[in-house]
Amino acid sequence: MQHGKADRNGASRPEETPPKRKRRKRRRRRAFVRDAVVEPTTKETPPQVDTGKPARLQAGRLGESEQDGQRTSYAALDLGTNNCRLLVAVPTRPGHFRVVDAFSRIVRLGEGLSREGRLSEAAMDRAVSALAICAEKLGHRKPRRMRLIATEACRSAQNGEAFIERVKHETGLTLEIIDRQTEARLAVAGCSTLVDRGTEGVVLFDIGGGSSEIALVDISRHRTPRLADHIVAWTSLPVGVVSLAERFGGHHVTRESFSAMVDAVSDMLDRFDDGGRLSKIAAGGRFHLIGTSGTVTTLAGVHLGLARYDRRQVDGLWMERDNVDRMIDTLLSWDFEQRKANPCIGADRADLVLAGCAILEAIRRRWPSERLRVADRGLREGMLNEMMAADGAWRRRRQTGRGK
Repeated sequence: MQHGKADRNGASRPEETPPKRKRRKRRRRRAFVRDAVVEPTTKETPPQVDTGKPARLQAGRLGESEQDGQRTSYAALDLGTNNCRLLVAVPTRPGHFRVVDAFSRIVRLGEGLSREGRLSEAAMDRAVSALAICAEKLGHRKPRRMRLIATEACRSAQNGEAFIERVKHETGLTLEIIDRQTEARLAVAGCSTLVDRGTEGVVLFDIGGGSSEIALVDISRHRTPRLADHIVAWTSLPVGVVSLAERFGGHHVTRESFSAMVDAVSDMLDRFDDGGRLSKIAAGGRFHLIGTSGTVTTLAGVHLGLARYDRRQVDGLWMERDNVDRMIDTLLSWDFEQRKANPCIGADRADLVLAGCAILEAIRRRWPSERLRVADRGLREGMLNEMMAADGAWRRRRQTGRGK
């Protein structure tokens, strides 16, 4: 029976069914892979508990003390030629994660490597000390999965494998020495969300301490969710800020010695045949550079005039060609003490930053661009992205209703 309402004359009329509300379609953001969120500032503190024996931590394996469902964190560690870095994060909404712990320390593992071909005892001691802190953090966090990598210093050192064994014995951490192609891919995966909307081509570079990885990315055709799928060429230069500074000097850098550094890196780039894969795209203007390294983030911090380095202001910053030129010229006009006094450079980078600028300048000459995007992210974020995606972390959180 249909119920009705009386009209103005008292006659009964059918009750009108209210129209159904149209569901608004959510516009999907066009982005590649996963977003890396802001990394918290973490103080470097020594381990507070000395158990006498190192906790045995195997990359990719679950700990024995907690059930799978109790742990949602993932960890990524990158031991480079200059830095030791750790991120621990938990997946949040699809494509995102939240950093719950972080650690970074300059250890200069590759100090003297270009001259001696071996890792020095002092450098290994510094690295092991930093890794012990990382092991303590990992033992406390008990991540669901983790990946612990070592790059150029361990790849090229005669005693690299012996050092890896020492790390395992003294800290319980099992490090994986990755090849250069993997390093380039992880850098791309970590910076995917910094590709500008409408861009058709990107040259992404990671200036390290002992090597520099460069990836050419063509996204002019059909785009897939993984930016790394669009790498059309890549190279790894056997030079980084530490090795270049040791070769040409990093304390007293003249304009002549700086030009010599740029020429040396340019000679290496000349041997890289990219087949002109991005030449047409670069000429069309829908093209930009992405730089992930301490060199680029330092330039950005100096450019912004920061009283203290702030990742939130630097990561994702756009720098125009003139800005980069001006900053390099400014650093060249400063002596070592002036560079050291700048809060975004400091004593740890004062002798390395101009070597990094020389590598950057050689890259800019090879692939001229009006814009450079600064990335304070890279290998660790790339590893976290890949582990969470492979593990179905975001899909699992949607199913349990926690992906908010």
